[in-house]
Amino acid sequence: MPRLSNYTRSNRILTTDLTTTEEAQSITKQLLATSDTDDRQSLSSSLVYYLCLIADIPEAKVKISATRQYHAKRAGRIVFKRYGYYKQGTRYIYIQNFTPARGQALAPKTFLDTLLHEWLHHYDTFKLKLHSIHTAGFYSRLRDLKKRLGMA
Repeated sequence: MPRLSNYTRSNRILTTDLTTTEEAQSITKQLLATSDTDDRQSLSSSLVYYLCLIADIPEAKVKISATRQYHAKRAGRIVFKRYGYYKQGTRYIYIQNFTPARGQALAPKTFLDTLLHEWLHHYDTFKLKLHSIHTAGFYSRLRDLKKRLGMA
C-alpha cells in the first residue's frame, strides 16, 4: 500500500481529538473580553497550556508582543500583514497585538482566531505527526477546535 502524502493525510483528518475542559472554555471567554496585551499574554499562555495538556503534547510557549503586526506596503497601501506565527523548532507561538496601520489592539475574535490557528500548527506537528500546512483539513480541524471551545 503506498504511503499517503502529507497533504492527503492532512485533508483526511477533519476534527481534533480533544475533549475540552470548562477551564479552557472559561479562558476562551475571557480572551474574547480583553484587548490588553498583558491580559492576553497571561490568558493565552494558560489556554495553550490546557490545550497541550488535553492533547497530551509538549507545551508550546506563547509570546504576545505589544507591537504592530509585521506588514508590507505597495504604493502606500498595506498588501500583506502577518497575524502571528508558530516557530516549530522552538515551539513558540508569536502574535503581535496591534494592527499595522492604526496601531489599535487586534479585535478579540481576530486575536483568538490567530492564537488557535497557530496552536493548531503545534497540534498537527506533535499529535498528528504532520508537516503542518494550510489544507482544507487544517481549516476543518480549526473550526472543530473553535466549536469545542464554545466559539461556534
